[in-house]
Amino acid sequence: MRWSGQELSVDEPSALPGLARLNNLVRSVRTPDFAGITFHEVLAKSALNRIPGGGGPMPFGWTINPYRGCSHACVYCFARPTHTYLDLDSGKDFDNEIIVKVNVADVLRKELAKPSWGHHPVALGTNTDPYQRAEGRYGLMPGIIDALAESGTPFSILTKGSLLRRDLDRLVEANKRVPVDLAMSIAVYDDDLQQSVEPGTPTTKARLATVTAVREHGLDCSVFLMPIIPYLTDTRAHLDEALRQAKEAGATSVLYSALHLKPGVKEWFYLWLGREHPELLPQYRRMYGRGTYAPQEYRRWLAGRIKPLIRAHGLERGREDPLTGGVRSSALGMLRDDEGERQLVGSAARAVSSTPPHGEAPDAASIVSASLTGLGVQPTLF
Repeated sequence: MRWSGQELSVDEPSALPGLARLNNLVRSVRTPDFAGITFHEVLAKSALNRIPGGGGPMPFGWTINPYRGCSHACVYCFARPTHTYLDLDSGKDFDNEIIVKVNVADVLRKELAKPSWGHHPVALGTNTDPYQRAEGRYGLMPGIIDALAESGTPFSILTKGSLLRRDLDRLVEANKRVPVDLAMSIAVYDDDLQQSVEPGTPTTKARLATVTAVREHGLDCSVFLMPIIPYLTDTRAHLDEALRQAKEAGATSVLYSALHLKPGVKEWFYLWLGREHPELLPQYRRMYGRGTYAPQEYRRWLAGRIKPLIRAHGLERGREDPLTGGVRSSALGMLRDDEGERQLVGSAARAVSSTPPHGEAPDAASIVSASLTGLGVQPTLF
């Protein structure tokens, strides 16, 4: 998609310094349809991102991120710090300065055609959402889907975007050639809270309707109940209602995890929390004062609460790729267990025996995330 007459010169203040230094920046564009948002169109040099890891029979994963930054504006989004690589901030800029890889499908086709390509599973939606609002104008996903399917490359898509429904017929056809795994991220089932914490996303109702549409097309659809937000969405009533609605919509499994707050995200989340729920700031500072993850005792408490509910609603057996955040990971050394929590197997599981700081046994999420932190990568959308 191209807009004429709305370009911004890279010499103007609104074309930020980090972007001005990019030698692949085509132009920056604003349009009245996306008030307050600037799209920075770039020519991608590569489409496939290799994510090194360790411990499995296939010790790496692959992702595709057609966009950088995300207008969903989720205050807890783990990917926010990736914007700082371009001298953009991880707060408002992440929501409003969107990098668009306009040639990503063409580049992908060339990469998939190389004799060296091993047809490894590829995940989309593990950094920023491929079905955020910009996709309605740029239409990058159809070309990506076709390229993957035609090359014999299995793939997964994780999204909060109801725009996924546009491509369901294409995904059905792709699934005839390669395994296609789909998941909707639906974390909050209180309408007011959802619009506050995820202001740019489709409503919970719209996303549940998308789950139903996926199932009506004959495809499985997992629901990522991520993140569960302490003191706000971890009540038994909220979790039970969330699982009831997911099951009613047709979800085939549910995967969950507690909120984690890495540096650069924590500060932005705390600004929101101080504005909307200042009474919770002391509890959060106690919980997350020592690091990124909720304390192990909280995670144990949450597991004890949600696992019986997942079983009761018949939503077990969700799987997640530990390195890419894709929906399945049967070849990568870590699965979700039958109740939806992360579980390590094989050589990755043996790493659990090492003792971390404070004498606390790490959970699987902590191990995998720690191994990727230095790469600027996280294992899930959150």
